[in-house]
Amino acid sequence: MRQLLVFAERDAAEEVAETLAEWFPELGVPRVVRETLAGEDDAEDAQWLVVAEDLDPDSLARVDELVERHDGWREES
Repeated sequence: MRQLLVFAERDAAEEVAETLAEWFPELGVPRVVRETLAGEDDAEDAQWLVVAEDLDPDSLARVDELVERHDGWREES
């Protein structure tokens, strides 16, 4: 299942992506993308997403703690 880790700041998203790559090297480096909405003119307030694929469900509590430390949250998609 794909996990979207949502952050207001790019630096937080990049740091979490790097940490996940260290914790789960078999998954590779998660993608960091800017969330944009259809028809949105101003991307200044758009959030940053870390897209993590195939995380082990048993590791999600650990991931949630990491995300919360960086003032973000996790969504499943």
